[in-house]
Amino acid sequence: MVNVPTSTASSKEEFYSELKEQIEAIVVGQRNWVTNLANASALIYHGLRQVTAKPINWAGFYLLDPTQATPSLILGPFQGKVACTEIRFGRGVCGTAAQQNKTQLVKDVHSFPGHIACDSASNSEIVVPLDLNGRVIGVLDLDCEVVEGFDEVDQEGLEAVAKILVEACDWRSILGA
Repeated sequence: MVNVPTSTASSKEEFYSELKEQIEAIVVGQRNWVTNLANASALIYHGLRQVTAKPINWAGFYLLDPTQATPSLILGPFQGKVACTEIRFGRGVCGTAAQQNKTQLVKDVHSFPGHIACDSASNSEIVVPLDLNGRVIGVLDLDCEVVEGFDEVDQEGLEAVAKILVEACDWRSILGA
């Protein structure tokens, strides 16, 4: 069992530095994406709520659904309220991030055309693509109840976490192999 200490960070920069170390620790010797993403979503959700004192209301993953003819994301491991189960590429913030293979930092979801409100309490969102050799295999999605709940520090930190996770996991089942 991995013992991950409670964050002692006093800033988001310190938090993300600790988070990267924690993520690296939980993936050692473990290639299963379900296991690693479940633990990562818990670390992110509880850690950010503690360090920022912002009402982060969802942190988790949507993964490529290899059974669909039209590129779609299906709900993966997460922390928070019940969520949307399927999102097509190009729809909402998650689908846009997946289609463009580009992080979406949305300071006010109500100004994002086509935003999908899985939780009406969400007011800001950040979605980071999980890129495996130029192919999007999923996204890391975080929601916050306040406008401007995320910033460029979050983007940089979450993009680093996404990279660690992509490299650490075996994605054959997501790739349909």
